[in-house]
Amino acid sequence: MAINKVEICGVDTSTLPVLTNERMRELFPLVHSGDLNAREEFIRGNLRLVLSIIQRFGNRGENVDDLFQVGCIGLIKALDNFDTTLNVRFSTYAVPMIIGEIRRYLRDNNAIRVSRSLRDIAYKALKARDQLSEKLGREPNVNELAEALHLPREDVVFALEAIQDPVSLFEPVFNDGGDALYIMDQITDERKPDNGWLDEIGVQDAMSRLNDRERHILKLRFYQGRTQMEVAGEIGISQAQVSRLEKNALVHMRKNMGL
Repeated sequence: MAINKVEICGVDTSTLPVLTNERMRELFPLVHSGDLNAREEFIRGNLRLVLSIIQRFGNRGENVDDLFQVGCIGLIKALDNFDTTLNVRFSTYAVPMIIGEIRRYLRDNNAIRVSRSLRDIAYKALKARDQLSEKLGREPNVNELAEALHLPREDVVFALEAIQDPVSLFEPVFNDGGDALYIMDQITDERKPDNGWLDEIGVQDAMSRLNDRERHILKLRFYQGRTQMEVAGEIGISQAQVSRLEKNALVHMRKNMGL
């Protein structure tokens, strides 16, 4: 994502002006009275704010021109809805508006398509969560959200999960310079432990050829379904060491079993 490019959507970003707070206060009444020149000056004077915000989304692989245009829509909405009687700076009000517009764009253009009805439920749930958080002084749970929306709990959970960005199981979560730890190393399926191949003929013989620590790690991981983090805590070594020992032990076992 070429954030540092000079021209975005045909706009030379190096020449963009920056409005002072005093000038913005002068422009507000003109903009709200319908003065198009004042409106253009105000928007152009705040485009650098949009540029600074879209940099937060630089790791999404999205086209910078598209994000800039969406951010500008958020800026315009902020200008149209800003209450000048509030004792806040315009940027304080505009930033969450711009970010919200960009996030909606990213959700709606996700490669995994989510139905409109699910998105509607999810957005209502997010709004209800903010309202309940302010009312309760804490984050509401799913049951409270479902009750506020008069919807089944399962519908709310499904809708909120549907708008989450997908994450690859092979995404690294830690790297100490050796073997990286991946998300898949942190999860287990309690319903169906991944130990089917350990029941094959020759497993006990292959296990017996491992050293005590390797054998203990494999038993915890594949017989008891522990995560690498849990194993590391139990035997007193780092998670990275557990990962390396587990992989080495499995390689040795496969060789011993002729796999």
